[in-house]
Order: sequence, then structure tokens, then C-alpha cells
Amino acid sequence: MERKSHTVSVFVLLAVAFSFAMAGCAKLKARDDLNKGVEAYKNAQFDAAIEYFKDSAANDPTLTNAKLYLAQAYAQQYIPGAPSEENKRNGEQAIAVWKEVLQSDPNNLTAIGGIGSMLYNMAGTPFNRDMMEQAKDYQQKAIGLNPNDSQAYYWVGVIDYWIAYRTNAQLRSDYNLKAKKPIKPLDPLPPPIRDQFIQQEGQTVQEGIGDLQHAIQINPDYANAMAYLNLVLRQKADMETDADARQADEKQADDLLEKVKEINQKQMTAPASGTQ
Repeated sequence: MERKSHTVSVFVLLAVAFSFAMAGCAKLKARDDLNKGVEAYKNAQFDAAIEYFKDSAANDPTLTNAKLYLAQAYAQQYIPGAPSEENKRNGEQAIAVWKEVLQSDPNNLTAIGGIGSMLYNMAGTPFNRDMMEQAKDYQQKAIGLNPNDSQAYYWVGVIDYWIAYRTNAQLRSDYNLKAKKPIKPLDPLPPPIRDQFIQQEGQTVQEGIGDLQHAIQINPDYANAMAYLNLVLRQKADMETDADARQADEKQADDLLEKVKEINQKQMTAPASGTQ
């Protein structure tokens, strides 16, 4: 009886050892596939990279980098505005993998930012406000985790601009369908339409201005943030009830454009890194 028990124990130990050996081999294979996938990714061979990253994640589900690269490889194949089902599927697959990362690492900023950016790209054509709002939620989550992330503030401002712009454009279009004297794109909104615009997007515009200003406070040479702040200020100008206030908004927007030109010129003429 004791001999039989000893034999069973040996088999158990061998099974455990074999299991550990197989797990170790799988992890080594996962890292090898990850390295091969990264190489393929760098060479823009995204289909091959996807297969390597999928194999890597399957062999070692704890290998977060494999999933992050897999999501990014799907994202690289997504073309904003392209209507094909395959293109849509690439965006959805990228989001699904990033969400899988968040299940085990809820505060992973790469995954959070990736989802926000992909939702923004997918919401542009055709315009989908609900998806834009979802994209903004992810960027705001990134801000909550890293209050010094100027890029996340920038994206909130960008999203707010497009939401306000689309509403403004739709209100103008609806008005022109019925008006005897249509308004041009740069004309002030008629008071009833202006009030409707304020009611619908006043908070959106104020939020966009605040977040873009915050991005510039963090990064004083953030030219893209200044360019979008210029655009949001022009939406604010359409909400003004006073001509002087509208003119002040437009002047501030024009000044920002001049600042953007200065920054871009400075960057173009700056000596390359490492040169004398």
C-alpha cells in the first residue's frame, strides 16, 4: 500500500513538473512571437504582425504588451471614413482588444487613450454624436488618471469643437431651408437660432475652451491646441448677443492663429538635434 502511494506521488510530481515545463515553453514562445510581431509591425507588415501578436497573447494571456501591440496593429489598418465592413471590423477589433487589457488593468492609459482615439475616428464619417461622447468619456478618464496629460485635454477640446460645429451647421442649414434670405457660413446667427445654439451647445463650447486652454497651460507651444481653440472661439462668437463681444472672440481667435504661425515657423527654422 505504501509502495503504491509512493508511485502515485511520483506520477503527480512528474505531471506537475511537466505542466510547469509546458507553461514555461508557452511563455518563451509568446515572447518569441511578440518579438517577431514587433519586427513585422515596424516593417508595416500588419497582417503578419497581427497573427504573431494573437499567438503571443494566446500562449501567455498575462503578456499585456502583446495585446497592446495587437490592438495597435488593428488600429493601423483602420482608415477613417472608409465605409467597408472590413475597415469597420478593424476598428472594432482594436477597441475589443484594448477593452480586454482594461479588464485586467483598468488604469492602463495606453488602452484608454487608444479606445478614445479610435472611437473619435469612427465617429467622424458619418458623424455619430453618441460615439463622440463616448470618445470624450475615455479622454476624461485619462485626465482623471493623469491630470498633466495635455494631449487628453486637447482631444476633449477637439471633440467639443466638432460637436458644436456640427450643431451650428445643422441649425444654419435648417434655417436656410425656410428663410427668404439665407445666412452665409460666416454670418452671425439670427437671434432665435443663436439662442437655440446656446441652449444646445453652450456648455460644450465652454468645456472645449477650458480644456484647450488647460492643454496650452501644460504645453505653452501646443500649436494644435491653439488652432482648435481658435475654432472653438469662433463657435463662441456665434453665441454672443453683443457685437463687441463677438468681435473680441474673433480677435482672440485671429491672435491664436498668428501664434500658431510663429510656433510653426520657429520649429521649421530650429537647428536639428545634435547639430552645431
